[in-house]
Amino acid sequence: SFFRKWIQSYSKQAMAVASFRNVISLFFFIWLHMTHALDNGLALTPTMGWLHWERFMCNTDCSRDPHNCISEQLYMQMADVMVSEGWKDAGYEYVCIDDCWLTPTRNIQNRLQADPKRFPRGIKKLADYIHSKGLKLGIYQDVGNKTCAGYPGSRGFYELDAQTFAEWGVDLLKFDGCYFESLQQLEEGYINMSLALNATGRNILYSCEWPLYIWPFQQPNYTQIRHYCNHWRNMNDVYDSWSSIKSIIDWTASHQDIIVPAAGPGGWNDPDMLVIGNFGLSRDQQITQMVLWAMMAAPLLMSNDLRQIDEESKAILQNKDVIAINQDSLGKQGYRLGKGSTFDVWERPLSDGSFAIAVVNRQEIGGPQRFPVMMFALGNGQACNPNCVITQILPTPTLLGVHELTSSLELMVNPTGTVLLKVVVGTKSSGHAAKRMHTEQSDKSIMNNL
Repeated sequence: SFFRKWIQSYSKQAMAVASFRNVISLFFFIWLHMTHALDNGLALTPTMGWLHWERFMCNTDCSRDPHNCISEQLYMQMADVMVSEGWKDAGYEYVCIDDCWLTPTRNIQNRLQADPKRFPRGIKKLADYIHSKGLKLGIYQDVGNKTCAGYPGSRGFYELDAQTFAEWGVDLLKFDGCYFESLQQLEEGYINMSLALNATGRNILYSCEWPLYIWPFQQPNYTQIRHYCNHWRNMNDVYDSWSSIKSIIDWTASHQDIIVPAAGPGGWNDPDMLVIGNFGLSRDQQITQMVLWAMMAAPLLMSNDLRQIDEESKAILQNKDVIAINQDSLGKQGYRLGKGSTFDVWERPLSDGSFAIAVVNRQEIGGPQRFPVMMFALGNGQACNPNCVITQILPTPTLLGVHELTSSLELMVNPTGTVLLKVVVGTKSSGHAAKRMHTEQSDKSIMNNL
């Protein structure tokens, strides 16, 4: 039967999973003691904020589309909404400019300059406005001669550009990798900009795309990348589609033995923007992106229109329990624990000794499917030993009660959807308490239905 096959699958995977987790733990221990993250004191938890690119792209036509073009008005309005609609309180703090903010050339002092029609008051005034809201400003540049959209790049001007950003009050730099001529030039450019940012004396978070451009040629050196960057992109740009989200999740899982040990406080793998609240994802797929980005300890940089986002998407993005997992201070990136024909199971250890568990239904046809979660397979056999209290966080918050090491929990998961659980290791006394809580909740439910 379906359940028997999954029980057998879990049993066969248990030793391999335990071995993988031990290797990950060993790598993580060695990493913390032998390497260091970029020494700027930033990104101790994954970065949270808003970035314009996926939703607004390179729309510079303010005469025909003034509401959505890349201009100071767009960022000021997003900042206003982030404060008034609870985004800042939820933890989203960066308002980030991507490509297409520049003039086609540098000025006579070789300084970068914002387009004067679209940014009439300049970046410094925009930064002041963002800061007045208690938020931080991010900006975009490129390691090569040009940005990806063809505007002036930073090659040959790393120190000057870093100093310019510092004088403007910029708090984050997204540094792309277009128009490089050799891998050596790419590497030197990312290193030089990192050193130049630190030399300004201003704390500027450094978001790199370094490994994205290295992977087509060779495996990146994540020890080196972590030393110079606060987070780094590994894959191509995200699109507003389920196929794009799937490809990023699959790539991350298939490379987890390489990239998971690199992540931790001060430096994170970046699977790109959250596209929740746009047009291409169903509610279940939005939940899957939010949950998996939390499991992957990924930067949460939304690219959507916060001025008109629907309440359902807003609730997913502001879910405090999912954000708490993403921002967990232990800083261990989650990993795919097991893979079946239609289901994936992800696990992430948390600082309080509990575990986040995500069950993803990869099937794209039919209705909800049953999946049995086997307690002995979680946390290398320790997540539910001697017992555990399980809470479902998404798609709906539900206390699922106390479970023993030898028990299982049957979930119903929608196609392309995900169920997120938090598994808290218990004791006999905590188990009794949780059972009482569960009984009290059941009693209340019965009374409410009378």
